[in-house]
Amino acid sequence: MQKNPDGEPLPEAALKDPRQLYDHMRAICPAAHSDGVVTLFRHADVIAAAKDFATFSSAVSAHRQVPNSLDPPEHDVFRAIVDRFFTPERMRALEPKVRQCARDIIAALPMHTVVDAVRQLGYPFAVHVQTRWLGWRGIEETLLAWMAENHAATRSGDPSRTAAVASAFDRITADQIERRRALGDAAACDPTTELMRTRVDGELLSDADIVSILRNWTAGDLGSIAAAIGVVAHFLATHREVQQALREDSSHLTLAIDEMLRMDDPFISNRRVVTAATDIAGARLDPGARVYLNWTSANRDEAVFGDPDAYQPAENAPHNLVYGIGPHICPGRPLATLELVAATQTLLQLTSSIELATEVEPERETWPVGGWRHVPVRLRAAIAR
Repeated sequence: MQKNPDGEPLPEAALKDPRQLYDHMRAICPAAHSDGVVTLFRHADVIAAAKDFATFSSAVSAHRQVPNSLDPPEHDVFRAIVDRFFTPERMRALEPKVRQCARDIIAALPMHTVVDAVRQLGYPFAVHVQTRWLGWRGIEETLLAWMAENHAATRSGDPSRTAAVASAFDRITADQIERRRALGDAAACDPTTELMRTRVDGELLSDADIVSILRNWTAGDLGSIAAAIGVVAHFLATHREVQQALREDSSHLTLAIDEMLRMDDPFISNRRVVTAATDIAGARLDPGARVYLNWTSANRDEAVFGDPDAYQPAENAPHNLVYGIGPHICPGRPLATLELVAATQTLLQLTSSIELATEVEPERETWPVGGWRHVPVRLRAAIAR
């Protein structure tokens, strides 16, 4: 039986579609308590906690995570370093490589038969983009195998298994650092090498901090992009009118994708720890209380979005929390957007239709992973002109 992080069995509704459970909880218990953990479900409460870093600290992990587990002002120093890698100029320079990755992978997919949009498109696309960006070419199969094990370990809820997977990824990252260190000045100029040459207060970043940043970029982004592609593929396959409209005009594809992810946000939650007694969502929280910010629920709050399943990209964009809010708003959003737009646009260009397979049911992920585990679709080849 699947369980949540506190050991409580998950209701059947949460296994079939966790959004149903979150919608229900948002209405009846916006601050749910379970074994010392409080989950916030409403849009306003999640925003309030995310912005109030003094009361809701990100220092929740037993291990230092740069910049995720840091609070301002230390967070600001490392965030400024990270943000340099996601400037518009850098994204424009990277775009041709991302689009080539999308074309290579999608063009190789079999047409008119069942394809898993998560495993056969999302996984390899995420891995190949990341290795090209970071200069990690040649280890794609290693990363694909790691992704599969990481998802299995996460779903298992076994701390020893998740720790082993995390350690394995740290070794992969450390190996990339050592290769560049051995090459010295001859090391290729890529983001990994650049991090190794970055200084804070005159001192080079420690290997531990470099590994932490790279882990955040890769271990986090690989699964996120694959999950997002699964959501987008499922949405397009089940909303044929939207699919057709985007085939005719993809100029607003960024807004469209953000709205698809708002409706079915695969990035469920972030953790916080309370530093001072406070009240939120009608609950009194004492120092040390653990808090989950449930982004999936907040992005479906009827008080903000009306019908959470109504597709309204432009109207809902100002309130969309897919990439978070506050000091820890996702620094990699520009890259994620570039990847998702390139993959979706290429998928629409190289096909005439994206349909859900009728002989295989889509399968949702379970806590703490969101979105879809498998999205079986049938791709129809584009008509030659």
